[in-house]
Amino acid sequence: MAYKTFQYNNYYFIGIGGIGMSALARYFKSRGYFVAGYDRTPSDLTADLERDGIIVEYNDVASSIPEKCQSPSNTLVIRTPAVPESSTIYQYFLNGNFKVCKRAEVLGDLSRMGNSLCVAGTHGKTSTSTILTHLLNQSEIGCNAFLGGISKNYKTNLMINPNSNYIVVEADEYDHSFLQLSPYLAIITSIDPDHLDVYGSKEGFFKGFFDFMSLVKPGGSIIIHNGLPLSDNLAKDVRVYRYGIGEQGNDFYAENITINNGQIHFDFFTPTESIHNLQLGAPTVVNIENSVAAMAAAWLNGVTTGELRFGLSSYSGVNRRFETCYSDSDITYIDDYAHHPSEIAATINSVRQLYKDKSIVGIFQPHLYSRTRDFADGFARELSKLDEAILLPIYPAREEPIEGISSNTIYEKLTCTKKSLIGKDEVLPFVEGLHNCVLLTLGAGDIDRFVKKITKTLQSRK
Repeated sequence: MAYKTFQYNNYYFIGIGGIGMSALARYFKSRGYFVAGYDRTPSDLTADLERDGIIVEYNDVASSIPEKCQSPSNTLVIRTPAVPESSTIYQYFLNGNFKVCKRAEVLGDLSRMGNSLCVAGTHGKTSTSTILTHLLNQSEIGCNAFLGGISKNYKTNLMINPNSNYIVVEADEYDHSFLQLSPYLAIITSIDPDHLDVYGSKEGFFKGFFDFMSLVKPGGSIIIHNGLPLSDNLAKDVRVYRYGIGEQGNDFYAENITINNGQIHFDFFTPTESIHNLQLGAPTVVNIENSVAAMAAAWLNGVTTGELRFGLSSYSGVNRRFETCYSDSDITYIDDYAHHPSEIAATINSVRQLYKDKSIVGIFQPHLYSRTRDFADGFARELSKLDEAILLPIYPAREEPIEGISSNTIYEKLTCTKKSLIGKDEVLPFVEGLHNCVLLTLGAGDIDRFVKKITKTLQSRK
């Protein structure tokens, strides 16, 4: 491909520890290029990158940049908007006449290299794209994939198959990133307004998704959740399919759902055939519809009914997507990435259905001051459905504080009887005192750093 992405020998990632950035870094490393990058703090992701032979620096100083990446003529710099523009390393490259592009631009280039199956949506896109990747990968078709989470089946967020022309891409709406992609097929799981700091309004957010739908190639397909609005500006001959639960208004759907003893079974219907008594691997209620969307895309591209049955039952899930980290007769611990009111609602609803006799205790870390401000009422409404709600301080990510906005903004609106505001140093002592419940950790910040510690605390207690 005669384009900027592949005319360099060296690739430097600013924010390399991000889930999307790390997949791209692994991709270029697998192609034999020199790869290095910067991130603010070490993590499991950066440790994995270093084990793969990628150089990761944690000091935001120009002197930490490897010598191979100090020439503008042979180094492409890729950045994520999560790293502020004030970064010393970013400013070094910017002022040094390096080609600096966003992660989305590079992912867009890669999406044009084959038949891209792009999964978009405020919620569900990581699970849906990972299910689709597994369905394709264990079939005769195969796929490449750039995922927004670590697949538990493959222990990675990157799949490379040189024999397949299919590319599964998680299409991120933040910063209009998904508008860089070139979808052959698009899945739209949900359009609940988010990132209002970027889109400005609910109408602007919807327009972003309509613009994304209009990118689907002529002759391609859109698989969209029943009830969601459709763009009026689709390319010629784009086929539209609706999906959901129940037959009404749907081309692909699940029916006869049974939830029993921690297992979920259902029947899957396509426009021309049905597959009965499918078992859902990684059984969570929210994954029923995600599985229907993924199976629809796989079926449209030639995955057989037998392959769908085996693929769905053998699917293991995604790290931090309703991930059961510990369970005994006294307590079950589940970690989830939920950071929007609708996601929290779906997670709590799943727990209520799967663990009917247990109380639910949730530890939530709000992500971003702007999101807390914009959705405080929604957060409070959904978190109040817990038997006990615990709030940690806001994880600011890329943002500066907003006056008057804190976790207390949500806390004051909670209506559940038991609620607390605690610091990070109080998490483990709190967990030690829990009994006869389901414990949830929720959030997109650094609450994931507690998962192993909480798991060890519960294991040692037993």
